[in-house]
Amino acid sequence: MADFKRSRLERKKEEQITKKTIFLGFLTVLIFGLIIIFGLPFLINFSIFLGNSKNKKEVINENILPPMAPRLIIPFEATSSSKIKINGFAEAGSVVELLKNEESVGKVDTNESGDFSFEQIELSEGENSFSAVAIKDENGSSENSSEIVVILDNKQPELILTNPKEDNLKVDSADFDIIGKSEKGVSVSVNGRIAVVDNDGNFKIKMQLNAGKNDIEVVVKDSALNETRKKISITYDI
Repeated sequence: MADFKRSRLERKKEEQITKKTIFLGFLTVLIFGLIIIFGLPFLINFSIFLGNSKNKKEVINENILPPMAPRLIIPFEATSSSKIKINGFAEAGSVVELLKNEESVGKVDTNESGDFSFEQIELSEGENSFSAVAIKDENGSSENSSEIVVILDNKQPELILTNPKEDNLKVDSADFDIIGKSEKGVSVSVNGRIAVVDNDGNFKIKMQLNAGKNDIEVVVKDSALNETRKKISITYDI
């Protein structure tokens, strides 16, 4: 039984050797035939052509680089508008995809200079994080751009006057301090003059009153350009 198995293995090996021998013989005859028909220079040039084609493919693959990450331009950090325009620039000829909170909100083509623009992008209440990627068919996608956060805030800022507390009053001194409180990060103006605001939103400004009635307007603006106004009247009675 063992001899029978051994003989079968030997026959298989012999068959494989025979097939290889036939193939090599056929290949040799083919090469000689090509040399006779086309000549030896043809085969040499053909071999060089194959080698150059392979090298060119390797060079092309090495030179294919993804586009640079685009840059977004949003000139504010907060807004009271629910829709905004987002500009930017990327590699010319690329398609830019805009992401809001990591979800795609649209694609646009760059112009010849690489500029692009997204119109009427809707904001969600609170923080909106924007980034973008540039895409080229032959080069793939870029890395994500730097994130820009835009806050949608359409609430009027707080304004509390502690001096004066009344809307109308009379005083006997020309010097008067307007004192109040709002929110962190706001700007405060009193009759067009800018007041100093501390980190807690407290402000104070000294006014020089004219004799008689003085109309005063306090305006508070936040970073989203929401504003609160309050008018008071102070009569300086000499």
